[in-house]
Amino acid sequence: MHSEVILIASGDLRESANLKCWPAQSDMEKRLATAFARHGASIKRGHPVKGDAGHGFIATQKEGIDVFKDIDPDAPLVVAEAVWQYSQNVLAGLIRHRGPILTVANWSGTWPGLVGLLNLNGSLTKAGVTYSSLWSIDFEDDWFDAKLKEWLTTGHVEQDASHVRAFEPGSVPAEADALAEKIAADLQANRSIMGVFDEGCMGMYNAIIPDEMLFPLGIFKERLSQSSLYYEAKQVPEAEARAIYDWLVERGMTFHLGTDEATELTEPQVIDQCRMYIAAVRMAETFGCETIGIQYQQGLKDLLPASDLVEGLLNNDDRPPVEDAAGRIIRDGKAIVHFNEVDECAAVDGLLTNRIHRAMGQPVETTLHDLRWGDLDQSGSVADYVWVLEISGAAPPAHHEGGYRGSQSMRQPPMFFRKGGGTLRGVARPGELVWSRIFIADGRLCMDIGRGRAVSLPQEETERRWSLTNQEWPIMHAVFDGVSRDQMMARHKANHIQVVYANDAAAADASMAAKAALASKLGLEVKLCGVSLEKAQNA
Repeated sequence: MHSEVILIASGDLRESANLKCWPAQSDMEKRLATAFARHGASIKRGHPVKGDAGHGFIATQKEGIDVFKDIDPDAPLVVAEAVWQYSQNVLAGLIRHRGPILTVANWSGTWPGLVGLLNLNGSLTKAGVTYSSLWSIDFEDDWFDAKLKEWLTTGHVEQDASHVRAFEPGSVPAEADALAEKIAADLQANRSIMGVFDEGCMGMYNAIIPDEMLFPLGIFKERLSQSSLYYEAKQVPEAEARAIYDWLVERGMTFHLGTDEATELTEPQVIDQCRMYIAAVRMAETFGCETIGIQYQQGLKDLLPASDLVEGLLNNDDRPPVEDAAGRIIRDGKAIVHFNEVDECAAVDGLLTNRIHRAMGQPVETTLHDLRWGDLDQSGSVADYVWVLEISGAAPPAHHEGGYRGSQSMRQPPMFFRKGGGTLRGVARPGELVWSRIFIADGRLCMDIGRGRAVSLPQEETERRWSLTNQEWPIMHAVFDGVSRDQMMARHKANHIQVVYANDAAAADASMAAKAALASKLGLEVKLCGVSLEKAQNA
C-alpha cells in the first residue's frame, strides 16, 4: 500500500482560464486528500501553488519538464484534473515516469475535468504510457473508494470492458461489404487530401496522426497556415460576406446581436465570420481538400472572430453558396467535411462517414462533439443515462431541431475569444445515431464504433444541462446502446466523439456495419462497443 502519492495538475495555456478554474481544482484536490487519507495515504503536491500567478496549474510544456526534474520517477503519481488541460504540459514527464500513474477527474459539467482527462488518456495511450484512470462526483462513492484502494495496493485499476468485442469482417452483410470494398479501392487509387490549418490544437497530441499512418489509407495532408486563411478572409469583399449573412437570416437563423465588441456578438463579427467561410471554401477547392480543419485557437483567435459558425456551415450539405473565380458554385449542395480543433482522427472518421452515408443515401452531416458530461434525466422522461455532447464548432444545422430555424448564434466567451464570433447553437433532434472514434494505440490506427440515439428532453431539463455546461454551444442529448457511463469513460481514448444520424434503426445498423468494414479494409483495428452486427445482417 502506497503511503505517499505525488500529485500534479496540468492546466491551460491561457492564464485567464487557469485563474477562473483554480477554485474548482483546489476544491477537488482537498476532496482527493480526504479520500486518500481514508486508506492511510497522503498526497504531496509535486509543484507549489504559485502565489504570484494565483493558481497551482502547470501552464506550459517547459514548466512541466522542470517540475518532473524534482519528482522521483518511481513514485506513485496522480494527475488530478478538474478542468480542461493541455496534455503537452505534462506529457514529456509522464512518458519517462516509471511509477504507477493514476489520472483522476471530477464529474462535472461546469468544470470539464473529465474532458481534460479523456484527452490526456488518449495522449498517454498514443504515447504507449501505462496508466489507470478514475472519476467521481464527490470522491466519496463506493465505486471510487474501492477502485482507489485497488490502485494504492496494486498500482493498477481493472476496468469493465465487457462491452467491447472484436469486429469480424465475415459478419458484415454482402452489400455493405461490397460498398466498403469499393470506397476503399477508390481511396487507394484516387487518394484524398486533408487540409490542416496549423497542426496541433490545445495540446491535443492524441489528435495528430503521423503521415505514414495515413498513407496506407490513401489520405495525404495539405499543411496550410491560419495566417493564409486570415489573409484570404480579409480579401473577401463585404458585399460577398453580407450575402452569406443575409442567406442565413432568410433561412430563419437567429443571431443574438449587441453593440459591445468586447462582450457581445456584433454584426461586424458575424460578417468577418462569413468572410472566413468564403475563404475556407475557396481554399479547400484550390488545394483539392476533401476535408479541412481549422485550429482556431492560439494565433487565429487574436486576429479573427472564432471559426465556430464557419465550421458548422461547412459540415452541412445545405449551406450558403460560394462561387469560384469563374462564377461557378463550389461543391453545390455538398458539405465540405470540417474537423474541429484540427482533430485529424475526427477528420479520417468524418471522411469515411461522408463517403459511406452518401453512397447509402443516408444523412451525411457529421460532427465531432466533446464527451462533455452525463447525468440521469431529472425530468424522468428518459430512463436511460443521458450524455451531454457539446462542441463549440462543427455542429451542422441539419443536426438541430428545426434546421436553420432552430439554430442560433451566440458570442463565444470573451475569456477565450476577445475578437468574439458566434457559435452555431441548437438542440440536436431525436434520431438514430452511429458513434465512433478513431485513435492510436500500440502504434496503429484503431476505431471504436457503436450505436445510440439522440433523445428529446423537456425544455426545462435541456436548460438545466445547458446552464451547467456552455449555453453558447450546440447540445446533443445522447444515449449509447449497451455502454454504461463507466465503461465509456474507461474505454474511450479521446475527449472527442464522432456522431452521424441515420434515417431509422435498420439504416443505422447497416451504415455502422459498412463503416466498420471500410475501416477494417483500410487496415484499422476495429472494435464494436455495446453492439453486434446481428441486426445489420438482417437489415
